[in-house]
Amino acid sequence: MRTNAPDPAGDLPPRPLSARSVVLSLLLGTHPPELPARDLGRLVEGFGVGGSTLRAALSRMVAAGDLLRTDTGGYRLSDRLLARQRRQDEALRPRTRPWHGDWDMVVVTATGRGPAERAELRTRLTALRLAELREGVWLRPDNLVRPLPAELDEVAERCSARPARPAPELAAALWPLDAWARTARTLLDHIGRAGRPADRLAAFAAVVRHLRTDPVLPPPLLPPDWPGETLRAAYTGYQRELTEEVRTRVGGGSDGAGGG
Repeated sequence: MRTNAPDPAGDLPPRPLSARSVVLSLLLGTHPPELPARDLGRLVEGFGVGGSTLRAALSRMVAAGDLLRTDTGGYRLSDRLLARQRRQDEALRPRTRPWHGDWDMVVVTATGRGPAERAELRTRLTALRLAELREGVWLRPDNLVRPLPAELDEVAERCSARPARPAPELAAALWPLDAWARTARTLLDHIGRAGRPADRLAAFAAVVRHLRTDPVLPPPLLPPDWPGETLRAAYTGYQRELTEEVRTRVGGGSDGAGGG
């Protein structure tokens, strides 16, 4: 059996965010992801980022293709990071449907790919919340409302399956559910104790990263007292809190915040 997810523990307690990460966390959670330079400066001050540090970070981010300058002298996410924002929004608010026992299966059929291509495909399939049963065979319960990308047809075959192995046992073998739940509870405890705005932003950036690895399984396949929805609700509450912070400091109508 393969190990399907990176170590969910990560850095706990979360490390303070760099100026770049503060800017990205705010813009990835802002809709539309664009802020005037002056307003962005006022906003990041509340998270411990000074003016000179911000200017240096913005210059590097524009040079790296993370941000684009707007016609009005502000900054917005590049197209590459707009795609990341869409993936993040989808990952944090997954749509589900009742599960009737079927599993989605993706069997990789392409050959002759180099290590980089294989690693990229593994990353894409993991992001789709699939888990690798064995080399080239990926599956998950068919309870998510989302089409698999059409480009997967170039490298894999897709089908439905009903494995003979009991579903709860198979799910527990495919995903580190107990470890994920422990980390989620540790994060909930940490955000309950984080007081400074910069500490809370760092904590919820860690929450976002952790929620991206939530397999979003049907309830019958989850351990008791699964903390996924509790963690997601805490993040949603922080989004509302940070949205009000943006409105207060910027005076605009940005919708949503968080991420990183």
